[in-house]
Amino acid sequence: MSGTIDYGNLMHRAMRGLIQEVLKDVRANGLPGAHHFFITFDTTHPDAQLADWLKERYPTEMTVVMQHWYDNLEVNEDGFGVTLNFGDAPETLYVPYDAIQTFVDPSVEFGLRFETQESDDEDDADDDDHALPEGKPDAEVVSLDSFRK
Repeated sequence: MSGTIDYGNLMHRAMRGLIQEVLKDVRANGLPGAHHFFITFDTTHPDAQLADWLKERYPTEMTVVMQHWYDNLEVNEDGFGVTLNFGDAPETLYVPYDAIQTFVDPSVEFGLRFETQESDDEDDADDDDHALPEGKPDAEVVSLDSFRK
């Protein structure tokens, strides 16, 4: 055990657990009222699954909207799968929770942003010791201004 408490990693896990619980509820009961989600994720994540043409169009990140039409929402411990409509072409995606960069529900002005750590891709052994850069938060509430029209 290291000599410090890794609050950043603990916060990330808690926030991803919150997203998982929200999606489980949506799976069981549908989206209530005006709720809808903008979810931005890293398309280069090794466990992200999306059609080749989407990966070509969005080589590093992609924002999807779950609002009026979505289908086959499946939620598990590591991520979620959903079928969304892209210009009248339904496509199934799988998004691991740790690929999510932002999760926003503009109907209630709620948003989360997950900061990435440069060393995550370089060395998986680093998972045992998640030291945060000094003074930089590992996660934060995201401004909704970028999602407003």
